[in-house]
Amino acid sequence: MSVRKRLKVAFFLNFFFTIIEFVGGALTNSMAIMSDAVHDLGDTIAIGSALWLEKVAERKRDSNYTYGYRRFSTLGALLTSIILFAGSILILSEAIPRLMEPQEVMAKGMLWMAVLGIIFNGLAAWRLHGGNASLNNRAVMLHLMEDVLGWVAVLIGSIVIHYTGWYWIDPLMSIGIALFILFHVVRNIRKILSVFLQSVPAEIDREEMEAALTALDGVSDLHDLHLWSLDGTYNVLSVHLVVLSGASEAQQQNIRGQALEVARRFGVQHPTIALEFEGEDCSWERDC
Repeated sequence: MSVRKRLKVAFFLNFFFTIIEFVGGALTNSMAIMSDAVHDLGDTIAIGSALWLEKVAERKRDSNYTYGYRRFSTLGALLTSIILFAGSILILSEAIPRLMEPQEVMAKGMLWMAVLGIIFNGLAAWRLHGGNASLNNRAVMLHLMEDVLGWVAVLIGSIVIHYTGWYWIDPLMSIGIALFILFHVVRNIRKILSVFLQSVPAEIDREEMEAALTALDGVSDLHDLHLWSLDGTYNVLSVHLVVLSGASEAQQQNIRGQALEVARRFGVQHPTIALEFEGEDCSWERDC
């Protein structure tokens, strides 16, 4: 089954169950279920974005987007993270007062909702598992697996409430789920912002790359090295290599070829290598 078909199945499963969650949360008066409903709403948006971006990713670069449409996926991730962040804050604002003054909840209703949650989210994650999954596909699958674990916690909590009547467990679980979501959302937002701000990808050692480039035979120095990522996975490099005066055309081609191999070895998918001779003034090309 293609990635897009897998995402479609996961999307509709998650979409319909999110509606069931909001209704079930209201009927059982459970903040834990409502908090997971907000989480699943974010997942539904994430899966929908991934589904749309699988199609957008097929577009070729054009005169308006010379690097292509890869960064649209990063924008979608940012929007999803903002929705999850806002939803988690809302849940915390409702759950904390309930922790101080617990309200009665329907433990049996919570238990059956938890069972449905494990089935729906588990089935959606299973449909995304296997095959040549894209990064979007894998990210959504991991998100759904987190949901399954959250529903396991609700299942255990509902059983405890049923036999003990400790209604404070419900808002406590809600707070725990919201904080868990916030932890991962804040971490994701930091990664997303680093992409938009064009910081050096964390997985690439810039100093080691510079050393490897300057160590090439015929290269005396380098400058204007710029290294960033389009979407967190597709890395871009531009650099000026200073070559020895009098280097022949064949030597320059050899240097450029070796430099490209170094860039690819460090995980750069789009390298641009410019060569210049010693003593050549290219200060007009620099931005600092």
